[in-house]
This record gives sequence, C-alpha cells and structure tokens, in this order.
Amino acid sequence: MTGFLGYERPDGSVGVRNHLLVLTPMDCSSEPARKIADRVEGAVAVTQHHGCGFDGMVANVLVGTGRNPNVAGVLLVGLGCESLTSEVLAEGIRPSGKPVETLIIQEEGGTVRTIEKGVRILRRMASEVAELEREPFPLSELTLAVECGGSDATSGLVANPAVGVAVDMLVDEGGTVMFGETQEMTGTQHVLARRAVSREVADAIEAMIDRQERRMRAMGVDSRFMSKGNVDGGLTTIEEKSLGAIRKGGTQPIQGVLENSRRALDVPSKPGLWLQDGTGWDVPSVTHMVAAGAQVVVFTTGRGSTTGHAVAPVLKVTGNPVTYGRMRDNMDVNAGAILDGSESLNSVGEGIFRAVVETASGAPTKAEVHGFRDFIVHSTSWLAERLLDAGCPEPGASGGRLSADTLEPGP
Repeated sequence: MTGFLGYERPDGSVGVRNHLLVLTPMDCSSEPARKIADRVEGAVAVTQHHGCGFDGMVANVLVGTGRNPNVAGVLLVGLGCESLTSEVLAEGIRPSGKPVETLIIQEEGGTVRTIEKGVRILRRMASEVAELEREPFPLSELTLAVECGGSDATSGLVANPAVGVAVDMLVDEGGTVMFGETQEMTGTQHVLARRAVSREVADAIEAMIDRQERRMRAMGVDSRFMSKGNVDGGLTTIEEKSLGAIRKGGTQPIQGVLENSRRALDVPSKPGLWLQDGTGWDVPSVTHMVAAGAQVVVFTTGRGSTTGHAVAPVLKVTGNPVTYGRMRDNMDVNAGAILDGSESLNSVGEGIFRAVVETASGAPTKAEVHGFRDFIVHSTSWLAERLLDAGCPEPGASGGRLSADTLEPGP
C-alpha cells in the first residue's frame, strides 16, 4: 500500500473523515450544542469541563481539535458570559480555511432560537461537505497517534510490539507518528534518549519525563502508580509497564518532543516519530494527540477498552486472546494470534498497518460502528506547575517558600 483516499482541506492538509464539529468553549452550553449536532448527520458536539475561565492548555486543545483535518466545518456555540470565548477559539481555527461560524445563546435569545439557527447553519455546511469526494494521497500525508489503555502483560509482550512494526512501516513510507503518555515512560528515559536524532532532543526527552515525575509528586500522586486492572492483568512494576508501553513507538529515530502546555500545543514539523508531552490518562491523551493533528489512532488494550474519539477513528488492538474472544464487538485486531503461534509478530504488524490505511480510506472501526465519540481535555494542575516553578517538587518539601503571588492562578 502506497497511499490512501482522503479529503483535501483548504490549508493543504488531508482528512480521513468529514465531521462537522459543534464546539462549545465550556460545558454550560454543551446541551444546546448536542441537540444541534443530533439533528444533522455527520455532526458531533464536544466540550471541556475545566470551567469558563481562560486556560491556555484548554484553549490550545479546542483550537487544535477544530483545525484537525478530519473536521470539515466548525460551529462554535457559546453561552455569552465565559472568559474563554467562542470568538477566541474561532480566531484560532479560521487560518485552516474551513468554514467557521459562531452562535452566542444569550445574544440569540435563548436555546430554542440558538438550536434552530444552529441546525440551519450545520445543514448548509453539510450540503457543501456532501459534494467532497475522496482522492488518492501518499502516506506521507498521514499522521498516526498510538495509545495504550487497560494494559495487561500481553500488551508489552505482543500488542505494542506489533503496533511498533506498523509504526516503522508508516514512517518508512514518509508518514508521521506520535505517542504520549509521559507518565508511562517512567524509567525509560535512557532507552528513549538513545533513539533521539540529536543531543538536544535526548535532553528534551529526559527533561520531559523527569518533569512529569516531579509534577505527579507535587500533586501527591505516586509516579509508580498502576491501576488495579494493570496489576490483575499480570504487570508487576511501573518499569515493566513502561518498557512495554514504549514498544508501540517502534524502532525509528525520535525527531523531537512536542510541547503540550498552557504556552503551546506543538504539531510535528516534519515526518517521522515524535513524542508528545501528554497525560497518562487514555481518552485525554488521545484527544491531545488528535488536537496536534493525528487523523487515525491505534489503541492497544489487554484488559479491553471500548473508547473511540469524536473526530478520529480509533483502531483497537488486543494482545489477549481471551479479551478478543470476549469482546469481539469492540476489538479490531487480535494480536493474541502471536501468542498461540498462528501468526508472527511481523505478520500481525503488517496487518495493523493495512488496517490503518484502510481506516484512513474510509473503513469504519468498531468504535465508530458503535457511535463512540469520547472526548476529554486535560489541563495540568496550575498549583503543581507553580510548585515546580518555585523549586518545591512536592508539598511540604523544605527549602522553598510559596508566596501568594506564586500560587495565584495565571491566565
């Protein structure tokens, strides 16, 4: 396979889906937005749950989601009294060249008028989108995000390594891949740094993981934490889990670290393999990588995760044959075939690569068939960030004093 069928956008990017996005700056206007989206085929509504104040990290992710190539048009629905406004988000999305319109509930005269007007706007966008046809594009136009969740011992043994084979194949074709979950890179700094394309990138990898460990301590969370499902699934230490998790990144050189903060949400500047400084929680991790431009997601799960995503198709890969047998309605690929010897690591990896290309060309994933549209925006704790900036790596540590100015939330 040397290409896929996608939709060219005005900015030259290529989408693999044609979603109309109803985006709300905060959850106070999410119900009217959902009702608008429910009445127009191909529309999906998303919001965030961090309040109506301006948070740069939240704003970056919402703008990035609107700019994702899988989104053909955006309708922003605001309440009217929030600090993170629809117009701020609209200004960030408009450079993509796609249709962007805004509605303010308080200015429209309530939810009934807003919903009626929103449906009219979306139906007009839908009629324009319906005229778009898929065209052939090289795989160099494809950006893949890889994620793991609900991991067990089979994830690191077979599922993640098989995904790594597919990742290597896509990068060899000129494509782009990113993976995050910084928390689950604990203890692998030296392994990942050896794959960096430069000393500068190696230093950035080590600094990223070190900062995440200190951030978690500042929040009072053990950086060696594993979920009950991880332990029940046979994982014994965070190092074992981390070494298995990074296998889904294949063997290619790491081009750089993508910032994912209140300051910026970086997107890959060239093809190849990239790390995103992302959260360890599954759905927000996927959300942030999609906001950074990923059109397709491959998600490995040993225990059995069912999540999808609002604007990007999510392929589920399990290395556990029991999970595959029990959850066939949710799993797309059975990497457990490696364990019973019916397939090799390379053959399963090649199958995942083909599935990625077929998905990019329009084949639905199991999560899409079920209509799963998960979407969660993560925001780092401003208190933890200020503790780190003040040189106090964990609450109560000696040698630092926090002033009121230090702890005041920033914009």
